[in-house]
Amino acid sequence: MTATAAGRPTLTPVPFDPEVQAVLDEIAKNPQPALTRATLPRVGVDRMFPDNDAVIAGRAVTWEDRVIPGPDGAPDIEVTVFRPAGSEGAVLPGFVNIHGGGMIVGHRSWETGRVVDIVAEHGVVAVNVEYRLAPEDPYPAGVEDCYAAFVWTHAHAAELGIDPDRIVVGGGSAGGGLTAAVALMARDRRGPAMAGQLLLCPMIDNTNTSAASRQYDGIGTWQRDMNLLAWSCVLGDDLAFSVEAPAYAAPSRATDLSGLPPAYIEVGEAEMFRDEDTAYALGIWATGGQAELHVWGGGAHGFDMYMPDAEITRAALAARASWLRRIWRAEA
Repeated sequence: MTATAAGRPTLTPVPFDPEVQAVLDEIAKNPQPALTRATLPRVGVDRMFPDNDAVIAGRAVTWEDRVIPGPDGAPDIEVTVFRPAGSEGAVLPGFVNIHGGGMIVGHRSWETGRVVDIVAEHGVVAVNVEYRLAPEDPYPAGVEDCYAAFVWTHAHAAELGIDPDRIVVGGGSAGGGLTAAVALMARDRRGPAMAGQLLLCPMIDNTNTSAASRQYDGIGTWQRDMNLLAWSCVLGDDLAFSVEAPAYAAPSRATDLSGLPPAYIEVGEAEMFRDEDTAYALGIWATGGQAELHVWGGGAHGFDMYMPDAEITRAALAARASWLRRIWRAEA
């Protein structure tokens, strides 16, 4: 197992954007207990954010909860389907969302806002996925759930009013890493076809050896000690930080990035995933694949959710929306 450091940055960090720093300063005034295996929240996480109707807030979007089959021999999966109101009978693009939380915390309701925004802006049908979390359900439980949800969405496209050739899978942080893994699985398992992968500050490198991972040790939003905990929960102590970890757990371990759907990779300049995400884009380009990379100056991890009113968030959302329009239009 690779030796790792924790506590304070061992390399000088890139400064946070002033608007980002201001929010971080406010967060620091109310420090939370350290995240450990013993303190992982498991009860009531679905009540930490507003319910679906409150998020929709009068916009022309409807929703329904569904229970769909899980992987062979595994429990069923809960999903929420969002669609533009009055779209019955239409055939629309599809979006499958995978939530963040380091693969150890979180709930699909945490990202209802992001999903509803995409449904309302782009006129698509979205499937928001619940998946099993580590350490109770370590790799490969979570990623197999996400792949099963993508397979189900594709197989039930006609029922859902989705064009099966225009399904984008996406997510932030752990959700971005799981999205990248699902894209690898779909390629290797010969389907289903994925129109694009939306990778928002994806968590993809388990080794924690990059310069960025040492610059944001103890500062920012998602910090090094949290990442070390997450990978140890997902992979176990023997593989947690090893280059021998499977690529479907940590897509940075993939030795072949050819034949993947177009990727949109977004990351903050001032976060620990910066280097691994940039390297992933380089790896895709080296095969002749498509990857649109955006590194947002001074952005902390998940800045679009922590700092929704910051100028870099407005710019990032505009760029993200442009890519989605181009992908869904190109596949029409």
